Amino acid sequence: MKAKLPMNDKQPNSEAPNENVEAKALEAEPAVSFPMIGLIADQIRKSVPRKLVEVVNSVSDKKQMIGSSYPYQRAIKKTDYEEELEKLQIELVKMQAWATKNDERIVLVFEGRDAAGKGGTIKRFTEKLNPRGARIAALAKPTDAEKGQWYFQRYVAQLPTYGEIVFFDRSWYNRAGVERVMGFCDNREYLEFMRQAPEFERMLVRSGIRLFKFWFSVSREEQLRRFMLRAKDPLKQWKLSPMDVESLGRWDEYTEAKESMIFYTDTADAPWTIIRSDDKKRARLNAIKHFLRTVSYDGKDESLLDDLDSQIIGSAQDIYETGERVQDGKKD
Repeated sequence: MKAKLPMNDKQPNSEAPNENVEAKALEAEPAVSFPMIGLIADQIRKSVPRKLVEVVNSVSDKKQMIGSSYPYQRAIKKTDYEEELEKLQIELVKMQAWATKNDERIVLVFEGRDAAGKGGTIKRFTEKLNPRGARIAALAKPTDAEKGQWYFQRYVAQLPTYGEIVFFDRSWYNRAGVERVMGFCDNREYLEFMRQAPEFERMLVRSGIRLFKFWFSVSREEQLRRFMLRAKDPLKQWKLSPMDVESLGRWDEYTEAKESMIFYTDTADAPWTIIRSDDKKRARLNAIKHFLRTVSYDGKDESLLDDLDSQIIGSAQDIYETGERVQDGKKD
């Protein structure tokens, strides 16, 4: 039976938080085995609008899309996805052979809210590549020594050498997102980052590095659904931390941080590509296609890359989740 999220039935305002509610169904599993369930239930009571909880509770079919602005009602069929993914991964192998032969240096940055699908997309990019020439950089929080260094220094150490591709599972943009929202940097440090980031990326590009920046945009409804699925899965609990759970109540703050980040760092040298990721499989296919379309590798099969979905992927000016853009302090 599907676990329901806690909801205050006495709350007249559908946008109000769910206060003073018992997390009944969420505690269907022992709290010791699933510690994140209690944390999420508490966060929902404090800060998640009742209307949002109703939407998530009303749908038991994981293939049904619940984000209000997502352009598709159903997830892509698994057989169609797997067939297309296999063909695209063959293209990725061709691309890597070309990159190795021509001493290319390639950096792909994957950013987005928690549970937006970054890690799963990176996995599909890399799982058929030669690991000697492709690696993932997923850095932990900075050490005391790193805190005393130039902010970008520990990321510079991860940049590729000739013939190498590096996938950043989160990146220097931590400062524009989680560090700003959670107060891990002061305003001076934040503003200096926003000034330096375009200059840093311009140097990378002019040095010959091919830089790709992806932002995975997940709806608030879908993010909450994924958090609950992870909290109840013993093999996926590690993907959640108390800080991730706290982000449920800071949706608007993260939205403002994202908007500022894109405004100041979406440049001609290093533009952002936005991907709507409520359907993870569609997001993966379109991310891979976009990347392959921009690289002129040997033996490219152009016919596999023609049908990029403009409803799913586009520039920062073209793709936004309805209700997420912040203007004059208010959401659309």
